[in-house]
Amino acid sequence: MSFWRSRQGGGILLIILTALTFATLDTATKHATKLAPVLMLLWFRYAFQAVVTLALRFPVQSNELFVTPNPRFQVLRGVLLLTTSACSFFGLQFLPLGEFTSIAMLSPMVATALAAWLLKNHVTQARWALMATGLIGVLLVVRPGGQVFGWALMFPVVLVSTYAWFQVLTSRLSGDENPYTTHFYTGLVGALVMTPIVIFSWSSAALLDYWYWFVVVGFLGTFGHLMLIRAFNRASAVVLAPYLYTQIAFATLLGWLVFKHVPDALAWAGIAVIAVSGVGNALLTASEGVQQRQ
Repeated sequence: MSFWRSRQGGGILLIILTALTFATLDTATKHATKLAPVLMLLWFRYAFQAVVTLALRFPVQSNELFVTPNPRFQVLRGVLLLTTSACSFFGLQFLPLGEFTSIAMLSPMVATALAAWLLKNHVTQARWALMATGLIGVLLVVRPGGQVFGWALMFPVVLVSTYAWFQVLTSRLSGDENPYTTHFYTGLVGALVMTPIVIFSWSSAALLDYWYWFVVVGFLGTFGHLMLIRAFNRASAVVLAPYLYTQIAFATLLGWLVFKHVPDALAWAGIAVIAVSGVGNALLTASEGVQQRQ
């Protein structure tokens, strides 16, 4: 019990809570997009984050909340995450929750490949093998004739790419930034980009009738990213990364409970392969970190 009261144990609990929150967000989004315009939900999700972060952090940081040494980084990072969210909001309309999440969880491995290319990070043969294994898992999920094969697969594919770039950019520059400042600018950039776009699909009736779903989506997105920040403040990415893959289990369970969807046998196998390869990739990172310190 004492371990869970430590900073590292607390970080693990927070990252599991984050995974559950994001799985719940995707579940709520999948349902809410049947009731309200997708672009409105997307705009509200980022506007909510900007307003709530400002309300919570300005009394603590004052004007320091707005200080960033990398304004272009903040804009690019915000646009990348907004694009990722857009792919999620649109893709979840057409794809099952568990399968969509499992494909999206390839992002850390794709980010590793991008870091090897752009940042010249060394990638071992074992890590390349794990990434190839993850790709095999995806092929099992999205195979022709399967439950999710179709044009809508472009959404998780684009999501994996944009979120991987987002992770690489964050890794490269996050040491210069206050995480709460970054959180605020992420919401602000998303809201500003979406404001002229949302006009074309605005529905006051939908906002009045289903305002609580807007609040749920905005709250879960904001809360999830705040818990992610707090988790990484307590423990290292090496420790926390394997636990992020609990999101696949949460999403599959919620997909069954809420939408009565059960993956077929090959999709189950693919989901398992993706999860194992992702956890293996994270554990390999931990092992390499220990070796470097010795």
